[in-house]
Amino acid sequence: MIPASPRDAIVIGAGQSGLAAAAALRERGLHPLIVDARGEPGGSWPDYYASLTLFSPARYSALPGVAFPGDPDRYPRRDDVIDYLRGYATGLSVDIHTGDAVTTVTGAPSGFTVFTAAGRQWSTPILIAATGSFAKPYLPSFPGADTFTGQLLHASAYQNPDPWAGRRIVVVGAGNSAIQIGAELAAVADVSLATRDRVRFIPQRPWGRDMHFWFTVTGLDAAPIGPWLNHPPTVPVFDHGTYRDALTAGRPDRRPMFRRLDGDSVVWPDGRREQVDVVLCATGYRPALDYLADLGALDDRALPRQRRGLSRTHLGLGFVGLEWQRSLSSASLRGVGRDATYVVDKLLARNPSRRGAFR
Repeated sequence: MIPASPRDAIVIGAGQSGLAAAAALRERGLHPLIVDARGEPGGSWPDYYASLTLFSPARYSALPGVAFPGDPDRYPRRDDVIDYLRGYATGLSVDIHTGDAVTTVTGAPSGFTVFTAAGRQWSTPILIAATGSFAKPYLPSFPGADTFTGQLLHASAYQNPDPWAGRRIVVVGAGNSAIQIGAELAAVADVSLATRDRVRFIPQRPWGRDMHFWFTVTGLDAAPIGPWLNHPPTVPVFDHGTYRDALTAGRPDRRPMFRRLDGDSVVWPDGRREQVDVVLCATGYRPALDYLADLGALDDRALPRQRRGLSRTHLGLGFVGLEWQRSLSSASLRGVGRDATYVVDKLLARNPSRRGAFR
């Protein structure tokens, strides 16, 4: 095994959160190393469906220091974001070690030792876990799932509608991805949208301006209310009217959540059985922070023991990219930069002697 090499700071994850964290560290005179399991920077974005469209305009969808290219009022798609993030990574001028997953982090006299699957080791006083909230697909447990003969999939398995044409599909979820995927699939397949609650829409452009303009000018977008929310609210579906009209037209057909799976069928609340080919769950993601388990930095739900992105267990450990970490926008392109700046400044304030050593 290669001996541990010392680094000013290490960022785990080369998606939007990790790049924002690295930018904040560079701004303060440090020379961070980014480590990522994937072959290229960009985080989970390449895994998302091809037509995914941001519900924030380009002007509100950028990382610190680099505007999103093109029309600032357009709504970027998945591939636009991937290109933007990879260009941003190149412009950072930091070391990025890709294609090698971090497996374990342990405590060390200097702070932390980071171990990878390929046998690399680094030591560092400052560690930022920036694998975000979208690395681990969350698939709910349904009664009867063990005997279901159709396909039970997470939305991360969906890329485009072509392979799904002509099939009977139930999409589970009431968020932006569920509605976007359900409406797209309904053009080529027989699709129902199963939800526990009603689908809540919010106008994309109230009073002639995009909703994110209002979030910004009112201060709501950056308000540090996340730590005070015991049950963070579900984000409504941002809509120009297209998706509400699609649901009204039954494309997809909105249904109450099924009671269970049974053989090749779902069982609806009224007891009626219906054969389906696919149950596709747009039920979100969870943080992937297993590499911190041995450090004792996670609780019994494998969630970080943190407040506003600062570890409650280790002075040199921070997090960037968690949903509602500090604000409404904490897990978004427009918000991770603010959180990264906050976390880096607090980590250095906790370790003033280390701050001076890096300048």
